[in-house]
Amino acid sequence: MASFVSTATTIASQHADRIVLALLGFAAGYVDGCTTVALFGLFVAQVTGSFVVAGALLVVREQGALIKVLAIPAFVVGAAVATVLVSWVRGAATAVLGLECLLLIGLAATALGGPMSGPDEPRALAAGLFGLGAMGVQSAFVRLTMRRACSTNVMTTNTTQVAIDVTVALLDRLARAGLPRLQPAHDPGEARDRLAQTVPVMLAFLAGTLGGAVASHRIGFVAMMLPIAIMLGLTVRAARRGR
Repeated sequence: MASFVSTATTIASQHADRIVLALLGFAAGYVDGCTTVALFGLFVAQVTGSFVVAGALLVVREQGALIKVLAIPAFVVGAAVATVLVSWVRGAATAVLGLECLLLIGLAATALGGPMSGPDEPRALAAGLFGLGAMGVQSAFVRLTMRRACSTNVMTTNTTQVAIDVTVALLDRLARAGLPRLQPAHDPGEARDRLAQTVPVMLAFLAGTLGGAVASHRIGFVAMMLPIAIMLGLTVRAARRGR
């Protein structure tokens, strides 16, 4: 009986974590969609492009390069602050999720002052830094507190992992169907478990980017109220669970 209760509790916890990951993925995609439309093509959910821009600045000058270069330290600082909170603060999940919520409020408040003339305008820079810091916080939060969880804001790694896991699952099925030489080297059970976690997050992120882009285009940064509400809800949930 005790074993059954323990198993049921574990399953329920995994299900809850997957819902949280999907919500984080949706929020990250939504914020990315908003900033891409309203902040002149800035992607805040990940900084891969910023490394390319930083290198290209040696030979190319382009408008908006400053925020893309500042994206790297802003993202790093967000991740570093989240790491400090997780290491030193009781109720770390509440603190980190609350910090992300505050940074998103800062993004919305900064950008609500009316149209911006270009990516190098101080208000656009400030809004972008708030968004980048928020995504750095979220990225670190998932890696530090939800071990073995997929990323909720960097989809390149997730896409690679899905390709691997789908192939492993397919090879396993073919091996079971009478082609034993196709037996995969990796555990197909683990691959299916990862797919059950990663695919919903990727779909949630995609839905978020579409929703954020459309909402930002139609109503401006008022659209940021949705991801702020999601993060506020997750913060309250963490606080009630004493995390």
